[in-house]
Amino acid sequence: MSIEKFSISRDPELYEAWPDAALAADGRLVCVFSECTHHGNRDYTRIMLADSFDRGRTWTPKRPLTEGTRNRDYYYNCARITRLRDGRLAVSVDKMPLNGESRTREAVNLLYFSSDNGRSWSAPAPVPLRGIVPDKLLELENGRWIYSAHREDGGNLAQFLCYSDDSGKTWSDDVTVARSDRFQLCEASILPLGGGVLAAFLRENSGLGYDCKKVLSRDNGESWGEITDFPLPGCHRPVAGFLRDGRIMITYRFLQGGRGWLGSWCQNFFAALTDRESVLSEKREEASARILPVDFDRSPKSDLGYSGWVQFPDGELYIVNYIVDDAMDKGQIRGYSMFPDEFLL
Repeated sequence: MSIEKFSISRDPELYEAWPDAALAADGRLVCVFSECTHHGNRDYTRIMLADSFDRGRTWTPKRPLTEGTRNRDYYYNCARITRLRDGRLAVSVDKMPLNGESRTREAVNLLYFSSDNGRSWSAPAPVPLRGIVPDKLLELENGRWIYSAHREDGGNLAQFLCYSDDSGKTWSDDVTVARSDRFQLCEASILPLGGGVLAAFLRENSGLGYDCKKVLSRDNGESWGEITDFPLPGCHRPVAGFLRDGRIMITYRFLQGGRGWLGSWCQNFFAALTDRESVLSEKREEASARILPVDFDRSPKSDLGYSGWVQFPDGELYIVNYIVDDAMDKGQIRGYSMFPDEFLL
């Protein structure tokens, strides 16, 4: 399978990571990502944007969405971007205390909006949900907005959401998407399946290489069912969406687990093709997925696998991801072009 790779942003002085992308109404690609001192050092952070007018082959120099946080008592973490039905772009981002023992429960979530394809942005609008690493702002077919993030709850990580039926003017109380005394559940990607049915794919964060976890809602996110396994072993930060032909694609970091999982960390970035029937299945053995290796991080300090993707009208997929690789100790933002039909002979 042919996969073309492109440099989106690479800064030798800073660590760039955790990107997402959206296709704006005027056809440009907009990529949002974080710059920081390092993955393990957030004494400086800033959320950045870059544009491409040629389907991701070349990119504008990065520009800031937020202020820089040096010498402040907070930092910006992971941003996501959505194109709403009215054409606006929406960026969701978590703003975290720099220090403290319960930062996941204290993190503030914000929404930024652009009505001109990302050239300018509104002041941040707060969302009442507390938590980190938000999903994209999700707009359902009935107009409901869903904002989801995870936080520590009773000793384990758990996923929550709130929803708005008036375009963000008011929000619901928190809804528990997935919580377990056994699993560390986080970083959900929520996929609308139609008719009020939603699927949430979750990272399991014990570092043991467990399958992706999945839960279903049949009432537009107001309640959620049992936690089941989905056959994507070692799945971190899943990003799920429908392709134009009706298939479902999930991009994710692969973490195999094992001795000293932080030492072995992660070297592989995967994409998987699946289908609606598999997503709706109640048992692992009833689901199927075809897994494709997209990239491998050659650095001894490898770090990668938070991603976003779009599909152009002609079927081309464009994926954004961060990776260390030949930057050795700095994250960089990389793009990938491929056609999903080449998954199959």
